[in-house]
Amino acid sequence: MSRYPANAHVAVLLGGLSSERDVSLSSGRECADALQACGYRVTRVDAGRDLAQVLAELKPDVVFNALHGDWGEDGCVQGVLETLNLPYTHSGVLSSALTMDKDKCKSVLRSAGVPVPCGGLFDRREVARRHVIDPPYVIKPNAEGSSVGVYLVREGDAPCAAPGADDWTYGEQVMVEPFVAGKELCVTVLGEADGPRALTVTDITPTKGFYDYEAKYAPGGSVHQLPAALPPAVFERCLRLAEQAHVALGCRGVTRSDYRYDDVKDVLVLLEVNTQPGMTPTSLVPEQAAHVGLGFQDLVRWMVEDASCPR
Repeated sequence: MSRYPANAHVAVLLGGLSSERDVSLSSGRECADALQACGYRVTRVDAGRDLAQVLAELKPDVVFNALHGDWGEDGCVQGVLETLNLPYTHSGVLSSALTMDKDKCKSVLRSAGVPVPCGGLFDRREVARRHVIDPPYVIKPNAEGSSVGVYLVREGDAPCAAPGADDWTYGEQVMVEPFVAGKELCVTVLGEADGPRALTVTDITPTKGFYDYEAKYAPGGSVHQLPAALPPAVFERCLRLAEQAHVALGCRGVTRSDYRYDDVKDVLVLLEVNTQPGMTPTSLVPEQAAHVGLGFQDLVRWMVEDASCPR
């Protein structure tokens, strides 16, 4: 039996205030169109500082959170929705905040037995002055997604000047991690009533450079192989670790776990867990869902049915 009526009023949150606004607009547009095709009454809400007032006036049955990045993905909007007692999709306040903070997320995952890269947080200006760890390494903001502000420093490179620039807006500390050579992998997890279900593993190959913002969202920016051609034991390990991470972080709804796998040294590390994964035409979650027989409309309908408050 459905939790919500077939013509339920669904408010789709999109856009927002973060550096990932454009991605969220694309995700929200795709989800809103699919929800309308499912028969829901849909209102698109470009989420701003007046979100609580807008939603209090709309009084939707369900809120579909298609926001990405800070404010929409870090527990802030989730707190607004909890205060308004509105059922919503994806993860709740605590798990959203944990997964958005890469350093704290790694601490939780490490405690749960999930392998994560070493490295840590460093002052951004120090990182711009010298190599704080031996190259090759990756510099990334501690609380951004979509590879915004990510830099790869290779052996022989000078220190990366970008984090020390006056126009750097991604925080005073940055995460610096050793670069793990090999494959870029990801796993989608659906948090179902009888436990999390990992769908499959995708092997992602950027058409140039590394898996940065352009490779993720530009048409033709990367090639996706699913299921990934991995040794069966590694494939299974990816699935189980994604489910383990989903539970350890207290996630709900859909998550996506991202890995690096050094197939020469047989080293697998989980880089991060995304609680608001992309739902754009080039996104990995809809692609994996389709691979296991769950079309886009069925996926967003499942997400609405899974919505609740509190999360």
